[in-house]
Amino acid sequence: MPESARSYLRPGAVERIFGRILVSFVRIGLVRGHFYVLEVRGRKSGRTLSLPVDPLDLDGRRYLVCARGNSNWVRNARAAGEVVLVRAMRRRRYAVHELPPGMRPPVLKAYLDRYAGEVQRFFPIPKGAAVEVFNDLAPRYPVFELQPLDEVAHGDVVASR
Repeated sequence: MPESARSYLRPGAVERIFGRILVSFVRIGLVRGHFYVLEVRGRKSGRTLSLPVDPLDLDGRRYLVCARGNSNWVRNARAAGEVVLVRAMRRRRYAVHELPPGMRPPVLKAYLDRYAGEVQRFFPIPKGAAVEVFNDLAPRYPVFELQPLDEVAHGDVVASR
């Protein structure tokens, strides 16, 4: 079993309900800020799963980090090789490339520093910690670099491959 598959912190019932509400609001544009809706095809069901995420833009690149560990969306993204980010009825497809643990520390540090109010509880170190501290933690937190595939300005249909 890979190191990153050891742990996954499941959301509770209240978090799942709040997540569904947030997805609806972000999707139609009532909530903006840093939130997006992540859509990823289920690796077993084939159904599209949607959840709120905080993409990180760093040094001209966009990343997705899963602070909960090897979650279902992470396994689905690995299998699908692509995801869609949605906000205010705008959709954009991305190819996903998982970073190896050795490349994750600067992204994890930036992610924790930027979104500490939401994700600090998932990290055993405080916001502002040195990047070196993330070296031992990196295998526990999947990080994907997103590379744009195409963009559909409005509507529910994403161009197929």
